[in-house]
Amino acid sequence: MMMTQRPRRLRSSELLREMVRETRISKESLIYPLFVREGRNVREEISSLPGQIRYSPDTVAQGVEKALASGVSRFLLFGIPEHKDPLGQGAYDPQGVVQQALRNLRAAFGHDVHLSGDVCLCEYTSHGHCGVLQGESVCNDATLDLLGKTALSQVAAGADLIAPSDMMDGRVGHIRRVLDEHGYASIPIMSYAAKYASAFYGPFREAAGSAPQRGDRRGYQMDPHNVREALKEVCLDVCEGADIVMVKPALAYLDVLRAVKEETVVPVAAYSVSGEYAMIQAAGRLGLMDQDRLMCETALSIYRAGADILITYHAKELAQAIIRGDLG
Repeated sequence: MMMTQRPRRLRSSELLREMVRETRISKESLIYPLFVREGRNVREEISSLPGQIRYSPDTVAQGVEKALASGVSRFLLFGIPEHKDPLGQGAYDPQGVVQQALRNLRAAFGHDVHLSGDVCLCEYTSHGHCGVLQGESVCNDATLDLLGKTALSQVAAGADLIAPSDMMDGRVGHIRRVLDEHGYASIPIMSYAAKYASAFYGPFREAAGSAPQRGDRRGYQMDPHNVREALKEVCLDVCEGADIVMVKPALAYLDVLRAVKEETVVPVAAYSVSGEYAMIQAAGRLGLMDQDRLMCETALSIYRAGADILITYHAKELAQAIIRGDLG
């Protein structure tokens, strides 16, 4: 009777362990979110996101310079206007806060940076919802035109990529048509395809002043119970022209991320959202866990689940960990 030999665990030096790692991370796959508010000479720490800063269009280059020095060159901009209205006109104003920031950054850094614009109305509407309200409900079709205007104004100001986060039906196809018709067929769309109605967004809403004034967003964001719905949304967005699809949040939705990765051939992004960042920071600050190791292990789990791109407030620290060889 022949004995079958049990497979042995790899016994190796550190060099060999690095050679055979199954999951690898590059700093080029990191995107750093930046908050830009109206005004001048603004540089204020965000209380709900310790270590993160609100800039104004004239100071946002300081944040980009620090990120570049850390090894991060890709950015996602969120705007905080001085005045809000029911239609969120600041989102698509050619002189809006994000549009100003995009022009300033392009002038300062040329194409050494990759700039993405978040396309949504929630930061700009007086009611805090992601679209036009009719009564107490968001009107999907009336919102599409404003999202197209927002995307077009950002690209005209210098955005390399558009990231619609509103979760309106048909918005990817509408934005794609608008961009194509105006000569921007080469601008990619990174769709928030599976954006769940999550408690993990709390710190962001304080940072951006975007909490709904009444009601909530469960009518157009996804039910956390559902996975097959995410695959449906991803398929629809890809068919409409999405070049990259996203799962948001990341850490509590690793199963969704893996399912999306297995279902689609386009690159998959994951957004490690404000609540995830805040938990890691709090655990480190209280001495409950090793903050750097927790940060790295969390990021690694997201990539291992299938992410090609990671949007994270820890982008600078992760890039440094990659450079040091602690993560990569």
